[in-house]
Amino acid sequence: MTEEILIKSFSDGVCRLTLNRPEVMNSLNFDLLHALRKEIGAIRFQPEVRVVIITGAGEKAFCSGADLKERRTLAPLQVKEYILTIRTLFSEIENLNKPVIAAVNGIALGGGTELALASDIRIVSETATMGLTETRLAIIPGAGGTQRLPRLVGKGKAKELIFTGKRIGAAEALAIGLANHVVKPEALLDEAGKMAAMICETGPIAIEQAKYAINYGMETDLNTGLAIESNAYWVCIPTKDRLEGLAAFQEKRKPVYRGE
Repeated sequence: MTEEILIKSFSDGVCRLTLNRPEVMNSLNFDLLHALRKEIGAIRFQPEVRVVIITGAGEKAFCSGADLKERRTLAPLQVKEYILTIRTLFSEIENLNKPVIAAVNGIALGGGTELALASDIRIVSETATMGLTETRLAIIPGAGGTQRLPRLVGKGKAKELIFTGKRIGAAEALAIGLANHVVKPEALLDEAGKMAAMICETGPIAIEQAKYAINYGMETDLNTGLAIESNAYWVCIPTKDRLEGLAAFQEKRKPVYRGE
């Protein structure tokens, strides 16, 4: 990991990844994409990490999307490599075996909104601005935006936002379901931390299976989705954590889950 462009901190089961290029609004160049992908790949196999929070450094931007200064220097094949890299990374974030919370602290445009979309939960500052603005550059969202946005806010609203390249504020993001919660800027990381702490109280295997069931069940019909849910449920049955949950309930104490 290159600390200058991606800052990692860990405490009480929560890993915070901070995009640290505030001078360019935390835009995503190749180096930052590779650093983030390396961390996400490692976190998958770190049981001590229960929840991931992704945010941006500074007060202005969460992530302004692709680094257009770098983009102008890339040959066509390198542009294809960039798009494949960012699309693959965001899919890895979406399919990570732990919840990912996007703490959107400011401007999140293009790839920035797509990064938030790939996260499981979006907690948004009142000062944030979001939008898929790529059509204003004569391209389309290339890191999952055309697919994840309509699944989240509906096809009609997604088409409106993508076709116009419109930027929306936090209140509208909340109203259409793009944001889960909107909070004051100074409370953003605290609120993300509180939600992460609540998740850390639950069973790790249960959370992994619930995320799996939701993500894959949404891509199919109800009956197939119910079958996916059933199989995910059976994974939880033989775990020590399930027995610990029952014992803690009977003994009127907080359970201690170990992901076993």
